[in-house]
Amino acid sequence: MESYGSLLKNAREEKGLDILSVERDTAITMQYIEAMEEENVDVFPGEAYFIGFLHNYAEFLGLNGDNIVSLYKNKKLQESPIPDGLFPKHRPIWIIPLVILLILAGLSGIVFGTIKLVAFIKTMQAQKAQTVEEMQRFHTYTLSEKPLQKRIYKGDHIIIPQNEGNVDLVVANTLGLLSIETPAGMQTIDLSEEVELDIDNDTVPDMIVYVSDVSNTDSDRGAEVRMLLKVGGMVLGATNLDEIQSADELPKNANQYEILTDNRAYPFTINASFRASCLFRYRIDRKEPIEDYYSSGDVVTITSNNGTRLWMANGNVVKIQIIADGRSYELEAVKAGNVHTEDIKWIKMSDGRYRLIAVEID
Repeated sequence: MESYGSLLKNAREEKGLDILSVERDTAITMQYIEAMEEENVDVFPGEAYFIGFLHNYAEFLGLNGDNIVSLYKNKKLQESPIPDGLFPKHRPIWIIPLVILLILAGLSGIVFGTIKLVAFIKTMQAQKAQTVEEMQRFHTYTLSEKPLQKRIYKGDHIIIPQNEGNVDLVVANTLGLLSIETPAGMQTIDLSEEVELDIDNDTVPDMIVYVSDVSNTDSDRGAEVRMLLKVGGMVLGATNLDEIQSADELPKNANQYEILTDNRAYPFTINASFRASCLFRYRIDRKEPIEDYYSSGDVVTITSNNGTRLWMANGNVVKIQIIADGRSYELEAVKAGNVHTEDIKWIKMSDGRYRLIAVEID
């Protein structure tokens, strides 16, 4: 019989993929990938989990997930011990009449027993389907230098890279507050609370978690969070707060458009899509400007920590979309034929909060 573990490993190697790249692309941890290729089911918390991951991994490698799962089940069946009584044993002749008598006496209960058996099978199938469905709902996210803005659910995994290896955090509760199981113990974050978490008990914060939405009545809604990684006391992917302009410093007559307000500033993305030809220039976080000539259908994606200045020869042909805090915002259209310049940036308000705005530049 073909080994499903060998098929997985050979398919991965034929594609030139190492386990680390597969872990990044599939969100399946290295431990589970190696266990599937080595056919080690005991690593998984349950068979339903193993089958779900096995099917998804096979499909990712371009294999038939159903066939791979069938190979696993066939191997399991072959390795199972032969049940007692499978082969007939010689019995005394007088037992045969007794057996016939018992069969006749039990005919009246066959129908009832069949109904009970069918009901039991349906119950087991429903429980198995529910287990697989719950398993497939679980996701694994790896925190990197980019902020993680996601709605997470109970059972989801958050992977934190460390020098000694990855640390696996598990979402334990999303009802009323967010609870995360870490090597240092259970840690909780309330709604609208921002907390620095020390996940390995070394007194040094490893990440920042902010909860923007969590239900008090329905845990299935999960929790909307923003997570940032801290390394050596520095927040990766965060804005430079010292470079953020105060709202009082803006010109009084500045034509500005508010995109969003939050209790901290963080990186955002600008998508500029072109409906016609246009000369377009942009400058990210005070770096050297980039200029090019774009045609209809072109799209430019810009990621900024603090702010970006945009310059376009004909603002009417450029559609500007802002992605921040996991949401999408579209800027108002510019009049046709106008050369247009604007800043999209964070400013600090007098109450200590931050506002992402678009400001027209004369």
